[in-house]
Amino acid sequence: MAEPFQIPGLAELREQIDDVDSRLLELLNRRARLSLAVGQAKKQVSGKVFDPAREARLLERLATLNEGPLKTAHINAIWRAVLSASRSLQKPCTVAYLGPEGTFSYFAAVDFLGESSTFEPCRDFNEIFRGISLGRFDFGVIPLENSIHGTIAQSFDLFSEYEVSIQAEFYSRIANSLLSAEGTLDDVKVVYSHAQPLGQCATWLRAHLPGVKLVSVESTAAAAWKASREKGAASIGHRSMAEKLGMRSLADNIQDDTSNWTRFVLVRAGDAGTGNAKEQENFKSSLLFTVPNRAGTLSTVLNAFSAHGVNMTKLESRPMKGAPCWDYIFFADVECDLTSPERAPLLEDLHAHCSSVRVLGCYPEGPRLDSTANTTGF
Repeated sequence: MAEPFQIPGLAELREQIDDVDSRLLELLNRRARLSLAVGQAKKQVSGKVFDPAREARLLERLATLNEGPLKTAHINAIWRAVLSASRSLQKPCTVAYLGPEGTFSYFAAVDFLGESSTFEPCRDFNEIFRGISLGRFDFGVIPLENSIHGTIAQSFDLFSEYEVSIQAEFYSRIANSLLSAEGTLDDVKVVYSHAQPLGQCATWLRAHLPGVKLVSVESTAAAAWKASREKGAASIGHRSMAEKLGMRSLADNIQDDTSNWTRFVLVRAGDAGTGNAKEQENFKSSLLFTVPNRAGTLSTVLNAFSAHGVNMTKLESRPMKGAPCWDYIFFADVECDLTSPERAPLLEDLHAHCSSVRVLGCYPEGPRLDSTANTTGF
């Protein structure tokens, strides 16, 4: 009987890979021991376990050193998993998100923080903010705005109600998939999803599933669960839900607009703290402020930023709860580190012209996480 065909050199190559894997495992555990030592050192000075600026610099450094063939995106994905494991060794973290499991917020949180954190679903944004303020959660992942639908107003309102601070930001690209236990599009008779994905995929649905019944439900996750148990049903949502629920993706990237992104922020209890002695590059600051209700006061505040050479990238106004009609609170993003001593003169000017000023956080400009598995349901 003839021996099975052997690819020349394959056994030797696999031995080399096994040797590299063994060395990688040894180095990863060495890194883990160093990370534990870092955690002990941080406890002496009440240092934060999660340092987004440090992690951003690390990823930038690795991207510079990378000579391939691994792409930078692959390096980032690998090291985000390593960093997530390191943080969990230093201190297990609980992260709240708008549930249930399988929503866009869930997968966005996992993309950014890695799978080593404990992720807790919440019914609404208020539960997230309240849970953080009471110490139930270490962090919360909050969708702040969408490139197509604009600001998520409730998020801004809750920043003025709770003493929380922004630790980091990140952006997730939105790409929808049609998920079903059926084998072909011809077998699909009804499509479930959140109202937003149904609207964002309207052109594709008219072209490929004309006459099919469209049903709006509370989330993309709920839609996937419902479709997985109903004959002839499909859902629009996160591609990864297919594997979780034993379905398949019948079509990917079915959204009408491919430039759809959501901006998220990572929040924790407490104030923004004090920044480094020297202002860090590529930093943003978010703040809330109010001004006296008279002509020219807002213009004076905006001119203060201009006079100090600071660019404002976002300005949003919201009615103040419990205040007389037409009193507003303003949310702003600016391109600088407002907690740096170098920005003390600017803060002095702001306090002089505003009724109140609160810096919500200073953090590095967030990464773009372009995962084709992301969905749109909050």
